[in-house]
Amino acid sequence: MRERARSAEDKAQRSEDLLAAAEALALELGGVRFVTVAAVTERAGLHRTGVRRYYASKEELLLELAERGWGHWRDTIGARVAGPVRLQPVDVADVLTETIASLPVFCDLLAHVPMDLEGDVDIERARRYKTNAFVAHDEIIDMLKRVSTMSASQLQSMIAATLPLASGFWQVSHPTPTLAKLYEQVPTWGHIALDFEPRLKLLLRAMAVGLAETLPASDAD
Repeated sequence: MRERARSAEDKAQRSEDLLAAAEALALELGGVRFVTVAAVTERAGLHRTGVRRYYASKEELLLELAERGWGHWRDTIGARVAGPVRLQPVDVADVLTETIASLPVFCDLLAHVPMDLEGDVDIERARRYKTNAFVAHDEIIDMLKRVSTMSASQLQSMIAATLPLASGFWQVSHPTPTLAKLYEQVPTWGHIALDFEPRLKLLLRAMAVGLAETLPASDAD
């Protein structure tokens, strides 16, 4: 086990190590539902009780990971649309699909945040999550508005659809061992569970085209 962190820099590094360990375990185990405090601290090289010096609970640790996910999604979109571009609605749908699909742990966490993570931390921690998530959300809207033909209102609707679709499809496409075995027995059911990104892209493209027709950019804002 590593020695207890003394300096502010060491403490910040321990915090980052715990987040990295939690994300790595979520990827390896098939979802954050399988992540435990014991496994995270062992992976980070800390004593089992060491996590309490940085995060009050597993829920707070995972909420921090979700908060970071918003920043990563914003940055990934920013890198994708850098340079002179003029995205049409279908292109916006593709950008949203491909960038969020590249962040599997974030997709997973999006389902857990409203179900339990936000409700199992203190109000100030929940406030900080909401504040930073909405900042990233608004920055995504602003970025896409500058490089696309879509209005802010249309883009808000696109983000509002992307989040539940990505989180829900991710859960379906990463079944528990019991369901995975069931899908082996009934492949028809399993087929639906295995097309996360194509299905998400199809529905977001349809929504983008529909918004362009039913909520014209000239009237949207």
